[in-house]
Amino acid sequence: MERERLGSRLGFLLLSAGCAIGIGNVWKFPYMAGQYGGGAFVLFYLFFLVILGIPVMTIEFSLGRASRKSPVRLYHALEKPGQKWHWHGYAAMAGNYLLMMFYTTVAGWMLHYFFYMADGTFVGTDAETVGNVFENMLADPYGMIGFMAVVVLLGFGICSRGLRNGLEKVSKIMMLALLAIMIVLAFNSLLLENGREGLRFYLLPDFGRMLELGIGNVMLGAMTQAFFTLSLGIGAMAIWGSYIGNERTLLGEAVNVAVLDTFVAFVSGLIIFPACFAYGVSPDSGPGLIFVTLPNIFNHMPAGRLWGSLFFVFMFFAAFSTVLAVFENIISCCMDLFGWSRKKACYLNIPAVILLSLPCAAGYNLLSGFQPRGAGSTVLDLEDFLVSNLFLPLGSLIYIVFATSRYGWGWNRLVAEANQGKGLKIARWMRVYMTYVLPVIVLLVFWMSL
Repeated sequence: MERERLGSRLGFLLLSAGCAIGIGNVWKFPYMAGQYGGGAFVLFYLFFLVILGIPVMTIEFSLGRASRKSPVRLYHALEKPGQKWHWHGYAAMAGNYLLMMFYTTVAGWMLHYFFYMADGTFVGTDAETVGNVFENMLADPYGMIGFMAVVVLLGFGICSRGLRNGLEKVSKIMMLALLAIMIVLAFNSLLLENGREGLRFYLLPDFGRMLELGIGNVMLGAMTQAFFTLSLGIGAMAIWGSYIGNERTLLGEAVNVAVLDTFVAFVSGLIIFPACFAYGVSPDSGPGLIFVTLPNIFNHMPAGRLWGSLFFVFMFFAAFSTVLAVFENIISCCMDLFGWSRKKACYLNIPAVILLSLPCAAGYNLLSGFQPRGAGSTVLDLEDFLVSNLFLPLGSLIYIVFATSRYGWGWNRLVAEANQGKGLKIARWMRVYMTYVLPVIVLLVFWMSL
């Protein structure tokens, strides 16, 4: 069966960026920037994105395009006879399922909050009531499971329509709408009274604050965020490489995707920090920034219900773009592994993913007594730890070593594949860095994040 191809380069860029753009950009990046002193954190983040994220993404794209296979079969096409690299293919497939076991629930939160905003749930409420709304949402198993199931059904429904007619078409509309909504929201935030203070905090590096927090802590925060924001290590990027032609070099395409991803994270900060300072809210209020702090801000804002609804549409699009991309990865793995048709892979995965997602959705209510990572922790914390701290860094390390080592695919093959077409090419001097230095940095990220 001939492999499907994407219809356009724009489709490839938006799908790849959609996979990278997610909760990490629009939720985690702003609150981490808030906690780690604003501008100084942003500078380090950009530095690590260039030296860490882009090279690993280039490798994943190259392995995908050279093999024309899903992550579970990628190594079978590229490894030498008798080698065992393909074992990582099964781990990558498992990593995609594990990611969706909690990501579908979080995407459901965003959809839930859009309805709260749109129907006026927060209108006229005080700060304590807004906090209670979030707690009550988590405590309701029917709502949590229901919205998670809607996300799963919607995601596989779109993917079942095919690569071009379903996934590519919907992702183009959704991602372009996401970018448009972001620009409107950012423009609105920048016009708020006292918003400039938020901009100063966000954009001007405060090295005094960085020294207070500890340079090592700020660097670690920036390094892990730059690494994890791109969903590297479980083949989430390799799949898009398998669907594109040879017209463009893959380092150039990795740079384009990283720029889009960073643009979304950066503009999220432009939306959030001026609003925080305009309404006297602490920018380092952590994960609650989105679900507790922002509804309070929208409450005080002229036309706040409209801006709040738009914001949570944008949040849902960001989360759902990742869900669609990872579902496509899962579907492609099932098609390659079991010889299923696309529709069969979708229909069989709907109940499987809903069942696998139940522990996370019930982790705040029915299973709240199960605290796997200590007091106050939930199933989501465990699943997030496994993906972010084990599967992503170790998977990336295996991809790097396989692609650059003579015991794997080999440097010359990597360069020949990545440099096909027009655009930015891997230079000869990068060999020492990508073969010897990059694996050490990834190991460092792995060790420090445990």
